[in-house]
Amino acid sequence: MNKLSLSILLVEDHLAIARQVLDFLDGLGWQTDHAGTGALAVQLATRNSYDVVLLDLNLPDLDGLQVCRAIKAGAPSNVPILMLTARDSYEDKARGFRDGADDYLTKPFDLREVALRCEALARRQQLHVHQEMRVGPFTLQTRAGRALLGDVPLPLTQTGFKILLLLCREHPHAVSRSALLQQLWGSQPPDSDALKSHIYALRKQLELVGGAGVLVTIPQLGYRLAFDAAASDG
Repeated sequence: MNKLSLSILLVEDHLAIARQVLDFLDGLGWQTDHAGTGALAVQLATRNSYDVVLLDLNLPDLDGLQVCRAIKAGAPSNVPILMLTARDSYEDKARGFRDGADDYLTKPFDLREVALRCEALARRQQLHVHQEMRVGPFTLQTRAGRALLGDVPLPLTQTGFKILLLLCREHPHAVSRSALLQQLWGSQPPDSDALKSHIYALRKQLELVGGAGVLVTIPQLGYRLAFDAAASDG
């Protein structure tokens, strides 16, 4: 079986442990990012694409279970989460799996086992992730972050792609503004005009390739895709 080269997000506030894990994974030739807080972890996981998230539960700002739920809700793909924690009771493990963990490893751990579990989770994810989503006139290549309207590529920003992906997943239903804010930016949304600006840019990009009227504003609620309707302003 071919050896994987993975992209890993390590969420660990204990710097000595973090450095030990990062040095080991870097030695395997893997790409690694590090977050020492839950807020930074959610920000990185929802803006970047990782093969696996290694998540410690004891963080200084947020409980790791909160972070797990936020990442599962907002990441651009259903990234696997391996919890690394000293919480070793059955109840702790059950709670972790219920909140979205894909695997669970208690401290102290063997770094070689961490790597093996990361490879197993990544291979499992690659087997099950849909490489391509088709909704109406849209084709979304989810792992590549690429979208087409008909046969025409859409030059979307990463945020624009994520908005379109969320709208496609919920079609024909609307997605509320609050849900978009949560899934795009987690617990630290930017100023109130940021979402409106991204929606405006996405709508203009769609109009340029013949998609006028596809992105519809639902007053007092949010947005939806309507392939045969005219869009309202918003």
